[in-house]
Amino acid sequence: MSEVRDPVAVYKEHLRALIDRRPSGTRRKLAEAFGTHPSFISQITNPALRVPLPAQHIPALFRICHFSPEEQRRFLGLYSHAHPGQPDSSDPAAESDEELVQIRIGGLAPQRREEVAALIREFAARVIALARRPDPPPLSAKDADQDAKELCDEKADQRNQ
Repeated sequence: MSEVRDPVAVYKEHLRALIDRRPSGTRRKLAEAFGTHPSFISQITNPALRVPLPAQHIPALFRICHFSPEEQRRFLGLYSHAHPGQPDSSDPAAESDEELVQIRIGGLAPQRREEVAALIREFAARVIALARRPDPPPLSAKDADQDAKELCDEKADQRNQ
């Protein structure tokens, strides 16, 4: 007679095995990406504990751990079995074209930290807007020659004044 295992414990065991095959420092990187303490990673990978992995962290988990498509499918199957009816915010494609950049600004007074964070966000928004601007169409050789001629004519006019 086969024993019915707790689905949460099953996906946690599987997750722990996957993470244990990753390089040293992976747990720390996951904790940073999740905005949690490293002990949280131990809790969500411990089958004896009922602390679940929040679904919103699954895309970051896949991105940081570089799970193969097969590993992703297997994990999502186990996770869905353990959490039926959960909204599917675990779509790994949800963040696939997004890049998250984190900058540590600790060691500052809270007000100064907010000022620095606001300045960084403003700068990042301007850089992103600049990068998204369409490139101007390239000049034809004829247009480039015409522009060069007009520039030379302007300089000549300025010298003659």
